[in-house]
Amino acid sequence: MIIPKSAEEIELMRNAAQIVSKTLGMLASEVKPGATSLKLDKMAEEFIRDHGAEPGFLGLYDFPNSLCMSPNEQVVHGIPNDKPYEEGDIISIDCGAVKDGFYGDHAYTFEVGEVAPEIKKLLKVTKEALYLGIREFKVNNRVGDVGYAIQQHCEKHGYGVVRELVGHGIGRTMHEDPEMPNYGKRGRGKKFVEGMTVAIEPMINLGTKRIQQLADGWTILTRDRQPSVHFEHDVAIVDGKPQLLSTFDYIYEALGIKSTEEDEFRKPVTAS
Repeated sequence: MIIPKSAEEIELMRNAAQIVSKTLGMLASEVKPGATSLKLDKMAEEFIRDHGAEPGFLGLYDFPNSLCMSPNEQVVHGIPNDKPYEEGDIISIDCGAVKDGFYGDHAYTFEVGEVAPEIKKLLKVTKEALYLGIREFKVNNRVGDVGYAIQQHCEKHGYGVVRELVGHGIGRTMHEDPEMPNYGKRGRGKKFVEGMTVAIEPMINLGTKRIQQLADGWTILTRDRQPSVHFEHDVAIVDGKPQLLSTFDYIYEALGIKSTEEDEFRKPVTAS
């Protein structure tokens, strides 16, 4: 069942999502050769708690950590460990936080030092697909419209679009209806309504779309062991249109990146 949110609830969700955004921004300058995911996980947990929230992933479905840390060929749900990052790695950091009864949940794939050109292109295309999908999240469109936009953009570049893992509704629980696949057909699936809140998260592989799970019960890998990229935003429908609750601004500030990609999805600034 889809659970539309009131304007007040959307603001509470924005607060939770912004804590996740700030956490990822804090971690951005720490992602470098020699760093370990376990160290970053501990930093994130402390940061989230210091900002009056609780880690959203820690203990959720018995997950053992505050961050999902998925390097290189890991798609999602990687468990933090003490293996140092190396030059040329990529690392998807997926983070959640709970504040005032609502969840925030979003992800960014970071470069460790200088990465190969084909990886840079995969990162660029996947992020483009994220915003193409977000643009379709509006009143009277359907789930398939978002999935179609993401799928078409990524597959025209020859990339594998993971089928078994999907985005989702979000609110007082981490996972609400509807499921938000990164593939689909236009005009199919549940219709979007005012006040809906979802996490849109393309998981795109350099090679095959096929995946497998490790024996730890969490870590998902690409079947061909080629790299995978993951970006995620929390989005609400406000006045019929998509509005971001999360942001990559804190990451970009830390990394010295200038971007206008979020401008069309920002909350309008009201005159005081």
